Amino acid sequence: MKRKTPSKSKLIEHTSQVRVRFVETDPLGIVWHGNYIQYFEDGRESFGREHGISYLDQKEHGYATPIVKSSTDHKLPLRYGDIATIKTIYVDSPAAKMVFRYEIYNQNNQLVCTGETVQVFVDKIGEGDLSLTIPEFFMEWKKNVGLLND
Repeated sequence: MKRKTPSKSKLIEHTSQVRVRFVETDPLGIVWHGNYIQYFEDGRESFGREHGISYLDQKEHGYATPIVKSSTDHKLPLRYGDIATIKTIYVDSPAAKMVFRYEIYNQNNQLVCTGETVQVFVDKIGEGDLSLTIPEFFMEWKKNVGLLND
């Protein structure tokens, strides 16, 4: 049997936009730092719908993917009314996890924030146990998007 090996050449990314809402800002009209994690989630959800690996797809296969690590690096502020562009980049890993990197730009195409999240697979059918192996549906997804060589 031929072993499937990861392909290093393919980068999978997706770009989406959000408009900064009043509720996401402080009294000075600047986005509160904790809301950038929500923007990352907005980017991940849009990425998942575009590339066929949404939270609903994961749930359908009996898994949840909680975040176990997140980081942000703030460079410039976003303000109420700004249109933010979220670039979500999937980082392939041989482990049973999903890693995403993010770049958020303002409407002047200035980089305002970068970050990363790491999610693991948890079995929702059983006791919510951590999956130490890559679920079959996720291996199939990686194959379909060209991340695995046959």
